[in-house]
Amino acid sequence: MKKKYFKYINTLFVVIPMTLIMAFVGLMRNYGFGPDWFLKFLKAWSVMLPVAYAAAFIIIPNARKLAERVATRP
Repeated sequence: MKKKYFKYINTLFVVIPMTLIMAFVGLMRNYGFGPDWFLKFLKAWSVMLPVAYAAAFIIIPNARKLAERVATRP
C-alpha cells in the first residue's frame, strides 16, 4: 500500500474507536439507557466521526512538531 493512503487509513482506525468510546460515554453520562439510547448514540457518533477525522489531520502534524521540539531540547 502506498504511504499516502496508509496515513488516511491509519488515522481512520484511530478515530473510529476513539469516537465510539467518547459517544458512548457521553451519551450514558447525560441520558443513560433510555428507550431510544441506541438511536441517540448513532446520531452523536455520526457527527463526531467526521469532525474528529478532520481535526486529526490538523492536530497530529502540530503535535508531532511540538513533541520533536520538546524531545530535542537540551
